[in-house]
Order: sequence, then structure tokens, then C-alpha cells
Amino acid sequence: MYALLDEEIVENLATGGPFASTGFLQDRLDAFGDAWGAAALGVVRVDRLVVGAFQLSDAPGANTVRVYGRFHDQPALLSTIHRDGRPIVYPLPPAPGGAPQFLTAWEGAASGRDTRALRLDLVRQEGDRVRVAWTTAEALGEDLVARSYQVRGAEIRVRYELRYPGFTPGCGGQTEGDDVFQLGADGAVARVSRAYHDAWHRELHETVARFFDALAGGAPAALARLVPDGRLRARLPTSLRPEPACDAPEGAPVPRTVSVAASAERVPWGLVFRREGDGWRLARAAPVLE
Repeated sequence: MYALLDEEIVENLATGGPFASTGFLQDRLDAFGDAWGAAALGVVRVDRLVVGAFQLSDAPGANTVRVYGRFHDQPALLSTIHRDGRPIVYPLPPAPGGAPQFLTAWEGAASGRDTRALRLDLVRQEGDRVRVAWTTAEALGEDLVARSYQVRGAEIRVRYELRYPGFTPGCGGQTEGDDVFQLGADGAVARVSRAYHDAWHRELHETVARFFDALAGGAPAALARLVPDGRLRARLPTSLRPEPACDAPEGAPVPRTVSVAASAERVPWGLVFRREGDGWRLARAAPVLE
């Protein structure tokens, strides 16, 4: 299928005139898509390049971005990039020296919590080829799961899930990062700001992790700082362990108390942490069925 698309695009670029316009090329791709069914075929012009974003199936690595330009003064396929997800191409201002460049977003399927796997690649022409000059796979990790992203001129913004002790997939109200990257005049991409949404959740679970470490490790001084009530400390079994369940916060936007799931000897417990002036402290703890 890709060979047919390549042939169609290269022949029309060679013919030139209206046949080489993105409007005509898109009409031809739409005809292929209608014939094949369920195919999403798009084309955009990025300066002297024509870039196709083709989604033919949901199979891993089946989708592609294909870059067409001039090779030895003849229209040709210059490069292909295959990844998972639906490709979307965003033209960018030229790189230093006038080299065409664009950003490709590879979007995974949306989850039930309005997030999706995401990878962003900055692709830049170098001579007769193109290369990935920057990617979120290096800046934010290969397993990036994003709530949203925006591309505005030379600015890229990504809001994404953070993975930290206490993070539970599928739960709401967890800490998320919000980074802004800027494409500079020198062609480099730099992070210019970082903010956090629901930062309290990661702070809480830093305390929760210290609590379980102190309880299991026999550190009475550390435990006393986190559990000021001596009678409550005396009732805590050393076998308490955290459970991967959603927390139950009370109050908004920053909760004053949060119930955290735990268990001891297969018995479920509820641990209620309260936010104090100097951090989170364990205020109540009991077996759930007590």
C-alpha cells in the first residue's frame, strides 16, 4: 500500500503545477482512503518538503510519516518514520540556515481517563535526508502518557502523568506535570517552564512511603514524627503494607484529609492522613471491617 502512495505522490510532484499542490494530493489520498476503508491519509507541505502522515491500521509500527522532496533534482521519497499511534504533522518555522522542519505527534488511543500514550518528534532536513533532532522520548521518557498537548508556533506544551511511589493507573486527582518547551533561534529545544497539577498527591505519598519504611524498619523516632498520637502508633501492626487502590480525598482543591488503602495479614486497613502546617501526618488507622 505504501508503495502505491509513494508512486502517486512522486508522480504528481514530478508533473508539477496544480498536480503537485497539497489540495490535489489530498484529494488523491482521500480517494485511496475511501477505497481501502478505515485509512487516515493526510499530507502537508513544509517549505520545500511534502510530508505524508498515514494511518492504515492499529497494529504496532504500521503507521508512518513519509517525507518527499528533491533528490538529485528529482522528486523522491527521502525518508520514512514508523511508530505506534496516529501521526499528526505540525509545520514549524525553518531551522537555522533555512532547513525545513516539523513536529510529528504520535497519539495512542484515548483511555477512559482522558489520557493517551504520546510521543513528539522534531524532524529536520539535513541535506538529502531528514533526522529526528529532538523527541519527548528523551525529554520525558519512552512511556509518556499525556492528558493534553499544544503546538503553537515554536512553543510546545505537554501535560502528562507523573510516575512516582503511590501513583495508581486509572485514579483521578494524582500529580501531573505541565511542561513548556521552546524551539530556539539556534535550533535547540529547551524546557522553559514546568508546573504541577495536584502536587499535594505526590507530597502525600512521599510521606506515606516514609511512614511504611519507618514502620517496617523499626525506626521509632521517624515513626513518631509521622504519627504523633502514641496510642495510634501502638496499634499499628508492623506488617502493614500499601495497597494499589485509589485514594479518597476530602476537601478541594487541596484536601485536608486523605484515606489511603493498606493491608496487614490480608486484612484491609484504611489509613487517614491529615495535612498539617509542616506536612502530612497519620491521624487515624483501623481495619476496614472493624
